[in-house]
Amino acid sequence: MIAVNPLDSASVLAAFGALGVLVVIFAESGLLVVGFFLPGDTLLFPAGVLCAGSAQQPPRLALWQVLLCAAVGAVAGGQVGYLIGRHGGRAVLARTSSHRVRAAAGRAEGLLARYGHGKALVIGRFVPLLRSVLHPVAGALGVPARAFTIWQTVGGLLWSQALVLAGFTLGASVPHIDDYLLPLVGLVVVLSLLPLLPEARRARRARQERRDSSD
Repeated sequence: MIAVNPLDSASVLAAFGALGVLVVIFAESGLLVVGFFLPGDTLLFPAGVLCAGSAQQPPRLALWQVLLCAAVGAVAGGQVGYLIGRHGGRAVLARTSSHRVRAAAGRAEGLLARYGHGKALVIGRFVPLLRSVLHPVAGALGVPARAFTIWQTVGGLLWSQALVLAGFTLGASVPHIDDYLLPLVGLVVVLSLLPLLPEARRARRARQERRDSSD
């Protein structure tokens, strides 16, 4: 029996292939606290690499299957997350003991307030941690169902397909690129965290201004 580590993209892909992509992306996009700790970017990009003809390590995945599973997982997961938020999402967030989950929920609420439903739902898909709580928060805040469905679908498809195709393009153009999957995954993680920097700077400035005003 193969031991599978759901936090390890290589383990998930080796055990379940494209189906593993569907399940993990669904959970990360919709199951709130459970999905918060699962790989997203770091699963889609290596899956794309393994679809390329230059990949030497098993499994050799079919591109169309990975693209389809990634799309279904992202869109269906987003809808489930929204329904969780509509039916008790605030209570679930209040009960969680994870400071990271509560902080991400606060950032998600701020993103929706700052950019509006459409832009926030698209941008949020590309931000790790945030995307796992964004959809339940949108449901809890009463974002209209039609607007949510349209924009989370746009964001989910852009995010999932772009990462898989980026991995596939790199895998097809660089021989034996799968030998360097680990550093590549690290690079993907760093790049995916970049959207958080402006928000972190704004939060730091706001804290400094509050301290200055209280002096």
